[in-house]
Amino acid sequence: MSRQAYCSFTALALLVTSVVSCAVEGGGPGASGAMGAPYAAYAPGYTMEGGVAQPVNHLPNPYETVRNWGTLPNGRPWGSVSALEVDRDGMHLWVAERCGTNSCAGSTVDVIVKLDPAGNVVTSFAAGRFIWPHGMHVDADGNIWVTDARSASASELQQFPGEANKGHAVYKFSPTGELLLTLGTPGQRGDGTGPLLAEPNDVITAPNGDIYVAEAHSGQGLEEATPTTVARISRFSSDGTYISSFGRFGRAPGEFKTPHSLAWDSQGRLFVADRGNNRIQIFDREGTFIQEWKQFSRISGMVITADDVLYAIDSESGPERNPGWRKGLRIGSARTGEVWYYVPQHDSAVPSGGGGFGAMGEGVAVDGAGNVYGGEVGSVTGLTKFIPRLVARAAH
Repeated sequence: MSRQAYCSFTALALLVTSVVSCAVEGGGPGASGAMGAPYAAYAPGYTMEGGVAQPVNHLPNPYETVRNWGTLPNGRPWGSVSALEVDRDGMHLWVAERCGTNSCAGSTVDVIVKLDPAGNVVTSFAAGRFIWPHGMHVDADGNIWVTDARSASASELQQFPGEANKGHAVYKFSPTGELLLTLGTPGQRGDGTGPLLAEPNDVITAPNGDIYVAEAHSGQGLEEATPTTVARISRFSSDGTYISSFGRFGRAPGEFKTPHSLAWDSQGRLFVADRGNNRIQIFDREGTFIQEWKQFSRISGMVITADDVLYAIDSESGPERNPGWRKGLRIGSARTGEVWYYVPQHDSAVPSGGGGFGAMGEGVAVDGAGNVYGGEVGSVTGLTKFIPRLVARAAH
């Protein structure tokens, strides 16, 4: 069924409160997005053929892209960034940066940096703590959690022998940089059976204080598990006591090939970006599988705002890893699975991820004004800011 829709909106109303005013010709059943706004005009935003979600590379883009946003202490150059999160105040941005390159082995610079809304440094800390900062979470009390997703390589250890006791850990810091808690034993890779961690990708806390950690990073390129492959979500109590885990390597519901990012929706469901399987999987707090979505592509990072708007950033799609899909930022509903917008990859001399076109960030964060931030890795580094722009009228 074809239909013509005319929608008028302002960017902040759209992206902060998700209030959209639409008049639809041709009628038809509608769907509600965040805050109860009608999105019938362009729901669901994707098509299915033979039970397979077709590539979503075509939806409206309501953002201006600004590359190389923000500064680092002493004006030092940016390295890779996959760990970023907006502060509890909705204005400041926390970033864990890989020390000017793609590794902090042997570095003495502060890894964790807080930026003000103009991109200026407010504070920084955690020098000498990390090898490969990867995921970040800011909890309800404003504490900063960062994962260290690998240990030093053989070549790094040869050059920096003192780095053997780093990696495979999650750290909780106060906003002033005090180390409050460590999960895992730094430098020791777990085997997926207990509290030791293996390549932790991301961390998130539940309303009751429980801590969920996504492991591991190296499984996404495998067809079959090896004896050391780990693919699970681990759960700890608020004091760091190991409780349980769920998941294993595979493609079936409840299995993972690199659970790369974690987010909660307003219903208390845990969203897992199962990057190696090009999908989101949704679970309850006990790890019971609920649903899978493939219409948001191959997700490296995601965030769900309080009104259940889902921002899913794809840094890897291309002919090698997700044929037909392009890298980009896809925005939609965590309630219904609708996809509303697509922000395409930006130019890069060397395509990131699985080749194809350009580059897009791996980590993502959204501030209270509706600005979106992408943390770049690989051929493009540093931060990209996506600023909402006014769209007087869009036809779909």
